[in-house]
Amino acid sequence: MSSETGTKENPWKLKTPPGTSEYQMYKSEKDGLEILVCTVGSTILHYDYRCLADLHTMLLNHTDWMELGSADEQKPAKPGTVEAWGRSDENPLGGWYGLKKGFRGRFGMYIPPLMEALGLADLEHNARNNRMKGL
Repeated sequence: MSSETGTKENPWKLKTPPGTSEYQMYKSEKDGLEILVCTVGSTILHYDYRCLADLHTMLLNHTDWMELGSADEQKPAKPGTVEAWGRSDENPLGGWYGLKKGFRGRFGMYIPPLMEALGLADLEHNARNNRMKGL
């Protein structure tokens, strides 16, 4: 059994920014693409793995706190938030980092705690309106 964290056998165990829900993530590969597999209860979401490096770079260039603004795919993202950036034509990927149609949103909910766990960002843990900042 591997002791490396972030594998299917030993996933990162995380909590949403408000600390109200637990979920797991691990790095995998699908169709030749490195992905993050996010399991929330029985729901499984996929994100392009490069979102970690891309979001980190954007946050460092932003230099200040940025609101998370998490939203489901079917709802519009609040402008200027991590969620809006994660689905914007202006990000390095040129669109959604979420890969499963119908479940591409919630980027601002599930990616920031992993960034914090990896030491790439500071993250607030309030009941709502949380923000993050690159380290």
